[in-house]
Amino acid sequence: MRPSMFALGLLGSLAGAPLQAAPQRIVTLSPSLTDAVCALGHCEQLVGTDRYSTGPGGVAALPKVGGLEDVQIERIVTLRPDMVLLGPRSRAADRLGALGVPFQVFDARTHADLKRMLLALGQSLGEDARAAELVRRIDEQIDAQARRISTALRGRSVFIEVASGPYAASDKSFIGETVARLGLVNIVGGEMGLFPKINPEMVVRRAPELIIGPRSSLASLSNLADRPGWAALPAVRRQQVCMLEPEQWELIASPGPRLGEAAKLLADCLLALPTAK
Repeated sequence: MRPSMFALGLLGSLAGAPLQAAPQRIVTLSPSLTDAVCALGHCEQLVGTDRYSTGPGGVAALPKVGGLEDVQIERIVTLRPDMVLLGPRSRAADRLGALGVPFQVFDARTHADLKRMLLALGQSLGEDARAAELVRRIDEQIDAQARRISTALRGRSVFIEVASGPYAASDKSFIGETVARLGLVNIVGGEMGLFPKINPEMVVRRAPELIIGPRSSLASLSNLADRPGWAALPAVRRQQVCMLEPEQWELIASPGPRLGEAAKLLADCLLALPTAK
């Protein structure tokens, strides 16, 4: 799984050498930020990305500078960027600052964070109007998917597993907020954190009617039924489980400009589930 799940968006900091004009040579250290730069019309200014950024357009062919744990600072410097975009979990900030390389740090854990990130990045790129339009379009796309959800699905309880453990997306995370806008009720509250590790017994007690998560974690209905007590869960008994393939889950787990597409993917999966009785 690419590491965009738990953090990427705006902290709003700018450091390193002062930025005099819209950057012309950009390095991104997360797929979500790569997507955001391209969505704002500046794919051509990208000169390097993290290894997990494979699109859009010709991004896959750009030089790769590592990932969260192994950022290649020397290679970044050789690319002569006038802006590096990174998330808060990246270890690159201190070293980039010491070298005088301008960077911005982002941390989008909620829908509001994502909107601020896109607007701030738009300002840095000289694309204020385009960024505002992108934010508006994302909201419209999510609202359109919410209208597709039937009354039979609205109000149903859901458990969103993001990784084995299990770790869950709470109702305060960007994934949880998307699901809430589709009319579902998350059994994991934000008081537990954004992506907390969950006691499986809690899931049994709260008996979700729906389960959503990556196939890499959920595996199969029989695997879920083998978890202690989970065979009796309404979601398992009634086969109300959205198991998402890797490329689908990457879209769901990336707090970027494709949030509206993620909402459509979730709506499609929910609407394709067997009719619950």
